[in-house]
Amino acid sequence: MTAKHIALALLLALALPALADTPKAADVSQGIQQQLEHHLYQLPPRVQGHYGIRLWRLTGDKQYLNSALYDLYVVSDRLEAISHGLSQPGFIEHYSQRLVKDLPNTERGRLREAAIKGRASYLFYADELLRYMSRLDELGFVHPNDTAFQQRLKSYDFKPAVTDPRMIRAYAAQLANHVWWLYQLGIVDLRQDFVAAFRATYPDSQDKQLSDQQFDNKIYGMTHIVFAASEYYQHHLDPKAYAWITDYMDSHSQQIIQRAKPDVIAEVGIVYELLGKKDSPVLAQAKAAIVKAVDSRHQVILSEKGNPDLALGEHRNVLAWMLLNWPDKLHKGPLLGKFKALREDLPMSVTPKHNKE
Repeated sequence: MTAKHIALALLLALALPALADTPKAADVSQGIQQQLEHHLYQLPPRVQGHYGIRLWRLTGDKQYLNSALYDLYVVSDRLEAISHGLSQPGFIEHYSQRLVKDLPNTERGRLREAAIKGRASYLFYADELLRYMSRLDELGFVHPNDTAFQQRLKSYDFKPAVTDPRMIRAYAAQLANHVWWLYQLGIVDLRQDFVAAFRATYPDSQDKQLSDQQFDNKIYGMTHIVFAASEYYQHHLDPKAYAWITDYMDSHSQQIIQRAKPDVIAEVGIVYELLGKKDSPVLAQAKAAIVKAVDSRHQVILSEKGNPDLALGEHRNVLAWMLLNWPDKLHKGPLLGKFKALREDLPMSVTPKHNKE
């Protein structure tokens, strides 16, 4: 064990007495799951899909396939609408402007509005068309207009946006997703360009100058680089390839625990799980912080304003559950076309890529 890890272990040991009276991780995670699944069918379709797909990838339990199927229907519908719309003059411009108008009037929303000025179509190509195509691909399907969609994406130059410091400060996690989706679909490989631009935008020496929002954005960017590379919890990764991320998190763990939001802390812990670093003191610290963050009355992590609404808080709570229940084996997909019980219920607007059991 290195001196750095010994120091981290000592910090964790000092924190353990204060955590002695906190609930057990198993009890906390069970409470979160019970709350989410009790309210699951009250949640919006995409939120149900978000939950079901993640629970499948960690458990392989077929009970979550219907939630993934729900997501497939929504994604298929969106791609069908885009397919028809692309033949209409001004469709991309109007679609993009609507996405800009929907940005919230928050610090992050204002950052995004300023960063996206002059390139609103990026939101259409990256956060709509690309996102839906990648999800369709992950679930084992293609749209009939896949070739035309691919050509559209290949004709758009993504590099200026994903390497722009203004965009990184506004959309770090989202850009990581976009960059790895582009690679996943064989459009273009901008991974090294993005990582270089990200590290230049957020040099470690300037952490003290970052607002809490920008510190969160930096850590989110790091976690999503790992998440996106794992195709969102579908396989584990070689820790050597992402040592620059865990080296940073090792040396800044106390700052992360003190400054970051619970969902960011949970994501940091999941990074260590994806990289097989189960003995890391940072992973133990993240788990302890998440257990402490759960509200005992509502059995979920509340919003910063104390709101228990799961339609708004599913993301942070499913991340907490994942961190506290990480398995040895991850599951691909789900490739919904492979399950006989679902075949009669698949959307007719898409075609399964995998027809064999």
